Amino acid sequence: MDYNFDAIIDRTNTNSIKYDHRAFGKPEGAIPLWVADMDFMTAAPIIRALQKRCRHGIFGYSEIDDSYVKAIRHWYKKRYNWKIERDWLVPTPGVVFSICAAIRAFTAPGDPVIIQQPVYHPFMSAVTDNGRDLITSQLIIEDGQYTIDYWDFESQIIRNNIKLFLLCSPHNPVGRVWTRQELLRMGDICKRQGVTVISDEIHSDFVYSGHQHTVFADIDASIADITVTLTAPTKTFNIPGLQVANAFIPNDDLRARFVQEIQKTGVAGASLMGIAACRAAYERGAEWLDQLLPYLYGNITYLQNFIA
Repeated sequence: MDYNFDAIIDRTNTNSIKYDHRAFGKPEGAIPLWVADMDFMTAAPIIRALQKRCRHGIFGYSEIDDSYVKAIRHWYKKRYNWKIERDWLVPTPGVVFSICAAIRAFTAPGDPVIIQQPVYHPFMSAVTDNGRDLITSQLIIEDGQYTIDYWDFESQIIRNNIKLFLLCSPHNPVGRVWTRQELLRMGDICKRQGVTVISDEIHSDFVYSGHQHTVFADIDASIADITVTLTAPTKTFNIPGLQVANAFIPNDDLRARFVQEIQKTGVAGASLMGIAACRAAYERGAEWLDQLLPYLYGNITYLQNFIA
């Protein structure tokens, strides 16, 4: 089907943080550009899946099943050639929730955690709110784009005895799709220095022509062994309110520690509606996404031309 991304949908009075919660004291009519929350109606197969779940009329305790796992595995194999094993998967309510749980699982209070600034602001608060020491390796601009200062990155790790790195890939907000070689260099440093990597790859579906997202854990088995990969359909399909994300952890010990930390929170996995939406998105949402991406690229081009 053809999707109309030009449709104007009134989101006021829908409990939308973007439109209904004037947390920053902005005037009525201000254009909210501060949050990654698209104004497009989500894919029709997702809406149908949620309607079917609602018609059932019972919303009890829920768990993922084999069809959920199959849908995820198919999506990542087809789009990124990444083969996911069933045992790696840990469903969670969200990526930021997972980052916080991972920080507690793999470090102790007061331990240093390294990030690459400028980066998505919850990376900072996740570290400091959990009582860890925030260490920054600043990204640098070379030839008009952000890149990695590998010498500083490794020096900070050695100097501060860092054992946990929060990687943003693709990077939000600088817009870099890290190349395989860039990721390999970071991975080699982390292996050499005994650093566990939390790789936030929630924006992997927003990659445009000329670029290819590389799953960090798919570079080689030794990097996979130190990596927790965090993904979700929520940014891609504009469904963050449904509370669903997926963590993939090949290393048995890391996975057990991560699961134990999640259990301490008393929050079990993804929501019932999130499970239904995630499965529908990955089974039947590709057509919607394939129409969305050129529309978004058109918006980017429009903005670039306007600024120029």
